[in-house]
Amino acid sequence: MTAGITRAIEGMDGISWNILGQIYVPKQLSEQSFSWHATFPKGTFVPPHIHPTQDEFLYILDGCFDFLLDGAERRAVPGDLVRLPMGIPHGIFNKTDADVKCLFWVSPARRLYDLFWALHNLGPSPNPAEVVAVSAAHEVDFLPPPEDSGTEDG
Repeated sequence: MTAGITRAIEGMDGISWNILGQIYVPKQLSEQSFSWHATFPKGTFVPPHIHPTQDEFLYILDGCFDFLLDGAERRAVPGDLVRLPMGIPHGIFNKTDADVKCLFWVSPARRLYDLFWALHNLGPSPNPAEVVAVSAAHEVDFLPPPEDSGTEDG
C-alpha cells in the first residue's frame, strides 16, 4: 500500500463494480485490509452469509440499514459503525425508499477483491447457485434460506 489520499469521488484505478444492483467503489487494498464505498439502492440487500476468515465493518454515511446479525434484527443509521466478526452470520438490507451509502472494510483482505471482480456485471437476473458457488470459492458462505415454519391462515 502506498501513502496518499483516495478522493471522495474516486476509486482505485477508476474501478466501480455493479454487484447485483449495488455499486461498490474500491478505496484501498492491502494484504491486511480492503475498503470500499457502497451504494445500495432501495430494496437491495445482501442475503445472510458468513465470512469465515475476515472481520467486516460498515460505517453508515447516508440512509439506514436493517441487519440480521447472529439471528437478531438490528438497525444502523448515519454515524453508526457496524461490527461483523468473522464466523458470525449476517445479512444487510435496505428496506427504505432511498439509497443507503456506507464505507465497508474487511480485515484481512483475503479474496474479497477478487470476488467482486467475479460478481461484477452478472446482470439483472443472475443464477443464484452460481453466485453462491463463486462466493464460496472466494471465502464467503451464503446461508440457505430459512425453512417455512408456519402455515397460512384462512
